[in-house]
Amino acid sequence: MEKYYLGVLPIVLIAIGMVVYYYLNIKKKKKLYTKEEQDMFELAGIIRNGARTFMITEYQTISIVVIIVAAIFSLFIERFSGLSFILGACMSSTACIVGMVGATYANFRVARRALRCGTVGRTVRTALKGGIISGLSVEAFGILGLAIVFLTSGGMNDTTSHGLLLNFGCNATTMRLTTYSLGCSLVAMFNRVAGGNYTKAADISADIVAKIRHDMPEDDSRMPNTIADFIGDNVNDIAGNCSDLLESFVATIVACLLIAKITFEPGSAIFDAACSFPILLAGFGLLSCIIGLSYALYHKAKDDPAKELDNATYISAALTVISGAFAAKYLFSDAVANSGFLFGWSSPWIASIFGIVSGVLVGKITEYYTSTDHSPVQKIAEISPEGEAFVITKGDALGSRSTLLPILVIGTSMLVSWFLCGVYGIAIAALGMLSFVATTVSIDAFGPIADNAGGIAESCHLDESIRAITDKLDATGNTTAAIGKGFAIGSAAYATVSLIFAYVGSYAKGEIVLNIASPIVIVGAIIGGALVEYFSAMLTDNTIESAHLMADAGDEQLSRPGVMEGTVRPDYESIIAMATKQALRKMLAPSLLALFIPFVGMLLCGVEFIGGLLVGATVVAIPKAIFMGNSGGAWDNAKKYVEAGLLTGYGKKTPAHKATVVGDTVGDTRKDVVGVALDIFIKTMSTVANTLAPILSSVHLF
Repeated sequence: MEKYYLGVLPIVLIAIGMVVYYYLNIKKKKKLYTKEEQDMFELAGIIRNGARTFMITEYQTISIVVIIVAAIFSLFIERFSGLSFILGACMSSTACIVGMVGATYANFRVARRALRCGTVGRTVRTALKGGIISGLSVEAFGILGLAIVFLTSGGMNDTTSHGLLLNFGCNATTMRLTTYSLGCSLVAMFNRVAGGNYTKAADISADIVAKIRHDMPEDDSRMPNTIADFIGDNVNDIAGNCSDLLESFVATIVACLLIAKITFEPGSAIFDAACSFPILLAGFGLLSCIIGLSYALYHKAKDDPAKELDNATYISAALTVISGAFAAKYLFSDAVANSGFLFGWSSPWIASIFGIVSGVLVGKITEYYTSTDHSPVQKIAEISPEGEAFVITKGDALGSRSTLLPILVIGTSMLVSWFLCGVYGIAIAALGMLSFVATTVSIDAFGPIADNAGGIAESCHLDESIRAITDKLDATGNTTAAIGKGFAIGSAAYATVSLIFAYVGSYAKGEIVLNIASPIVIVGAIIGGALVEYFSAMLTDNTIESAHLMADAGDEQLSRPGVMEGTVRPDYESIIAMATKQALRKMLAPSLLALFIPFVGMLLCGVEFIGGLLVGATVVAIPKAIFMGNSGGAWDNAKKYVEAGLLTGYGKKTPAHKATVVGDTVGDTRKDVVGVALDIFIKTMSTVANTLAPILSSVHLF
């Protein structure tokens, strides 16, 4: 099976080559002809430097944690697992840093393209180039690190290894795969928690100071909080999202391999096929994304950005389905005898299709509930003249209602996949959803790039015709960002369920069953649900505390002589430094919670308790994350609906607008802090549990 892992490396190298090409193309210096271009270039430089400073400071802390955890793994568990943990952290970090830096160059390029060409179609291409840097990096670096671990471990063998100081006798390959995934998880958790605090503290404080206290435009450069908000779009919506979905992608492939090892006889033909299919599906998915994204870039663009981005998704998904059929036929046609697959070799392929289709459907459902083109958002806008209470209540109802359909889609896909080829089918469905993640991330990154470009255009006082172009891209970007959050949550549901099956199988004797009627499992489930609520409260409190401090600091700067008049430049650096300090100071406690809970719980109460805890946390976290993301996205677009003058008789600076601003402020923490971190919280706990279960399965105090 090693030959298949070697076989996907050329595709990975092509993707990395494209990343380098588009990065150099975006970064390439070009002559600035007008004062507007010079102003935009200077502002983009401030954003880029602020984002770089944040990431450097953050990784100083992350590096310390990574080295300590890696040393523990190598010394006490498996001697090379510390290196695989570091590799996972490095792959995740590389993808998110490359994506973020590319985005901070792309925002200026998009604004300048709108200024120079004056058309939506060509401007979309520039924004998509910036997004492709993120998207291809996620899938390419995820596969690259996994292939390195797999090939250096000698495949899915049963070699027993031990730590440099202690000897637990664990399986070497299993431990290296799970620690590689855990390295990705740790970076994703830190990035989401710190990045979410940074961007939403800046965003909320900017809204409070500008719209509520001073009646200023949204992206007014006189207010230093605005610049911190621009930076936050990159450190959270780009870097955080890259590490989030890379972690989901890697964790799902690892879950497929672990379940194959548990389900099938090692060394058999079906075992080899089951271990090879995930990497081929992922590799062909990456190739499909390269083709789909290239089509979106190089065919004759039209002035409908949403349609252009949808075409990239449909082409990538369709090609993944077709190539997945060839992979399944080739691998499983001679290996499915007595496998229990319902439709022979095609069962894993059909399961992957259900995953792919469910990914597209979850995105469309999210779009329905969060887009200004549909009635849910329009109804929130229509009720806004009645005041803030009506806006909040209506948004809460929308968020709750929006949880049912995505979960029905995911649940149905899981159930059908299980009928097709058992627990392995569920893991393959999860991978199917993530097999074209490069396109999903590329389109999601389009959103913050377009948002930044629009903010730069407004801050530099470009003509209204230019703002019309960037606003159209920004509106599309808001929808793609909401779809991306829905996709991230849906993929987390698949990945976590697959990891739970793998976890139970790692200690269960025979059939993979968790006894839900056991008191220890029920108690674990109840505590798991409560931990989700506690984690959510920690993130919300931290963000609001930071936003309050930053709002007062921004207000103080506006009171300085000359700042409001526009004759004195505000002190951007002090606000940026405050946002960085607050985000990093509040990063450690929530992030480490996900690492220590499974270890302490397993040590005190045993593996079944942790099984219940993971189930309870997942059952509570998935609908909560959907609720948070969709209610927040709906409030955001309801505000934009009013601002665009689509609500007859109301617009900016009216009571209806202020009511939607309050809704958007409440939703900021929900959709960009709590909702996006919940999926990593449950995935990280599940990955830690899979790492520790083979060692601590027979050790507990109570």
